[in-house]
This record gives sequence, C-alpha cells and structure tokens, in this order.
Amino acid sequence: MYLPLPDCLTIKESGIHGLGLFATKTIMVGKDLGITHHFILDEVIRTPLGGFYNHSYEANCYTEVYKSHARLVTKKTIQEGEELTAFYKMFPLDKCSTTK
Repeated sequence: MYLPLPDCLTIKESGIHGLGLFATKTIMVGKDLGITHHFILDEVIRTPLGGFYNHSYEANCYTEVYKSHARLVTKKTIQEGEELTAFYKMFPLDKCSTTK
C-alpha cells in the first residue's frame, strides 16, 4: 500500500513558512525518511515528503542526493511535535557535490 508520508510524520501549519512536516513521535538520528525528489532526464519530480519540509540554517535533517533521487535523513533525534527542516537551495543537479 502506498503511503505519501511515513507514519511518524504529519503535515500542519509551520511557524517557518506555510505548511511543514512535523514528527508524530520521536524519530531517532540517522533515520531515512524516504524519497523527496526523483530526477528523470531534466525534470525534478517532488514527492509529498519533498513538498513540505522547510529550510533552516540549523536543520535537523539533510537531503542525501543520488543520481536518480534524493532522500530525507535525520541528523539528530527529533522529538514528537518538532518540525523537520533541512538546509537547501536551488542548484543545477549536475553541480551537486553530494551526488552518489
């Protein structure tokens, strides 16, 4: 069965911008939350997971970028009710130094 978000996340109003991703229970450090973007030819297709996390310079997650997709991973333990954030910016995919 397809689920647009892991069961440990929900979408609600963010104090950062618009809507955001929030933990519904404690999420441990290093947890791979799933695919945020698919890269198909010159297109970037954002998944529901990729559409709702907000930017922060003090992020609690990071985006791990591969040739065909990107994944959201926690870089610290996230408490129930905490918003998930990642440091991100728009850049050409072929210039990404973290591509695997």
